[in-house]
Order: sequence, then structure tokens, then C-alpha cells
Amino acid sequence: MAKKNVLIIGAGGVAQVVAHKVAQSAAEFGALHIANRTQSKADAIIQTLRDKGHRMPFASHALDAMDPAAVEALIRQLDAGIVINVGTAFINMTVLEGCIRAGAAYIDTAIHEDPARICETPPWYGNYEWKRRDDVAKAGITAILGAGFDPGVVNAYARLAEDEYFDKIDSIDIVDINAGSHGRWFATNFDPEINFREFTGTVYSWQGGEWRENRMFEVGREWDLPVVGKQKAYLSGHDEVHSLSARYPDADVRFWMGFGDHYINVFTVLQKLGLLSEQPVRTAEGLEVVPLKVVKAVLPDPASLAPDYTGKTCIGDLVKGSLDGKPGEVFIYNVADHKQAFEEVGSQGISYTAGVPPVAAAILVARGTWDVKKMANVEDLPARPFLELLGRMGLPTRVIDATGDHPI
Repeated sequence: MAKKNVLIIGAGGVAQVVAHKVAQSAAEFGALHIANRTQSKADAIIQTLRDKGHRMPFASHALDAMDPAAVEALIRQLDAGIVINVGTAFINMTVLEGCIRAGAAYIDTAIHEDPARICETPPWYGNYEWKRRDDVAKAGITAILGAGFDPGVVNAYARLAEDEYFDKIDSIDIVDINAGSHGRWFATNFDPEINFREFTGTVYSWQGGEWRENRMFEVGREWDLPVVGKQKAYLSGHDEVHSLSARYPDADVRFWMGFGDHYINVFTVLQKLGLLSEQPVRTAEGLEVVPLKVVKAVLPDPASLAPDYTGKTCIGDLVKGSLDGKPGEVFIYNVADHKQAFEEVGSQGISYTAGVPPVAAAILVARGTWDVKKMANVEDLPARPFLELLGRMGLPTRVIDATGDHPI
């Protein structure tokens, strides 16, 4: 059987990781293509592949990914069997449409967002992606949603707990800590526009069988985690809560993200000044500007942080439940190193943790293990093959259970 060509859409820090991991796994695929609105950014990633000595066929392309007809045409032109969408979350639905029309497998790393809306009524997947389930099945393609780290790997951690530790799950607390330092006065680790939009609306969590609402930074607690130690994290809204709550409706599902006091102070000032608004304003000179886009323009490009980044991340699931009526808990997690990520693929650890998993998903689709010919979130798929493959690709999983701290 012919190996599938891969089309990466997007050319940021995560796309660079995806490209390098595809190239490292060249035996699994055919050719590698990278498409972006600004083709020179795709060219720059390809140059980093050449610098590492990769030899698989690769090429760059200009693409307006907001145009589903253009996406379809490029997929057909390249005979791409797998599309990995790591562009902005604003393009998910048009890229998915292009894949449905062209018959290509689709993989993304985040829920679709409408640029005109922020923090819509949950569950967010129900607003966009899940409405296309029947179309995906009729087209006979595989569409894997949210296959980054969170969402993505943390969803697989919940599924692993379901498969191997509990017959009843009571709670899933996802904890994301970045204990690294990029050396800049202030910066975001990925697209500032998407980053800030996550935190400007209502924080939704699934507790007691219903959606609970909080304000950002309203609920915080200290976590004592492997390697990174004691860290303050805050209850936050996040993609995976919306799909996990559907699979585990009787469990509490919460997401906690670590923030330092400096980040919170800067965020608060920007928000109170109205600089995080996505609504246009007019300057005294008559120029119409979007404050959030201005903030994005003046902040460092997240990809530029990589060379100076040091420290580690720790991301995991604390899952509580019972087996045969006996209560217990497990913490399933990964620790990644920013410097090691840069040395391997030229990106920082946040991009690394987000970029490796969709390639692992693509490999499992290419092998047939995850080629399910329907739409699925990661927790709907077998977890162990995914997590074991990730371990071989640089993101090993560990578990703290009643027997101690050990690899899966």
C-alpha cells in the first residue's frame, strides 16, 4: 500500500515541531508538504529540516486556509492522505471541509473558534466540529480532534485511567505547569490572540453534572508536582473539559493552569485598559484598530522565545475513582525540557509538547490503528498505543499510583 503524503497547515512554532517529527518518522509517510498564508514561513521550516539533514521529499505552498475550495484543491494536487492542521483555531472548519471534500484524514490540536465570538456556551465542540460528524462518516475519512497535548495527551491519560485503573471515575483534574523561563519581560508561549482569548471570558468547568462558571484567576490552589515542585495553578476554561465531560458525565472535570504573579498583573492591566478586546476601536487619527491585534503585534513572536528558554513543564491528570468499589487515585503525567526541545527541533517545550502528539496520531492513522473512518476525540480512541508511541518520540508518560512513580 502506498504511503500517505502529509500536508501540514500552519508555519508557527508548533508546525516546526510537527515537520521535524514527520521527517524523523519518514519511513511512515510519503512526501511532506507545508502550507501557510505566508509561504516564506513554510520555507523557513523546510530550511531547518535541511539543516538537520532530513532527506524525505518536502515542499512549501501558499494557502488561504479560510477558503475550503483552496484547501480541497491543494489536497488533491498533492495527493495528501493526512492533513495536520496546526494553524490558528479560526481555520479548523474550513480545513475540515476541505478534507471532507477531498477525502483526506484530518487532525487538529484545538477546538474551532469564531473570531467574532469569545467563550461561547459549552460544550464548545458541539458548536462546530461535532455538527460535521455525519459528513465525516459519509465521506469515509478519519477526523481526530484535539490531538495536541492539552487537549490531546491529557485526554488519553483519562482514557488510560478508565481502561487500566478504574471502573468508575469520579473526577479528572488536568494540571498544566510551565516552570520554564524565556527571559523576556512578558510574552505568551503561543499565539497571543488565542492565548488571551482563553482567559478573557467565563471559566467553565464540569462539576456535579452541570457546567459551573467562574472568573479567571478566581479559584486557585497549590499543587506539589514531580520535578517542578510546588506551583500555583488556577481553574481555567479549556478545550478538553468540553469533550471529556461528554464521555464522563458523572465525573467532575476541571482544568488548572499555572500562572505567576507577573503574568497575572500584566494580564489584568491589559484587560482593564480594554487592550484585550477583539472589538475594533477608532483612534484620534481616524484609524480603525483591534486592540487585541495591536497587543499581539507588539509582543514577541512565540517562536522567537525558543533559543533562550530554560526549565521544564509538567502536565498531567489527577484521576480519582474506584475499582470493584475500592477508591483510589492516579496521577498520569509528562515532564518536558525546553532546552532539550530546542536542541532537537529548534522550538521551545510548549511547542514541542503540542507538536509531537499530532504526528503520533498521524502515524497511528497511517498504520491503521487509529484510522477509524469517523470523527473522534482522543479519549474515544485506544490510549496505550498512542502513549507508548509518544514515549518513543520524546514525550514519555509516567504514573504515580499505589505502587509508586513509574513509566507506563
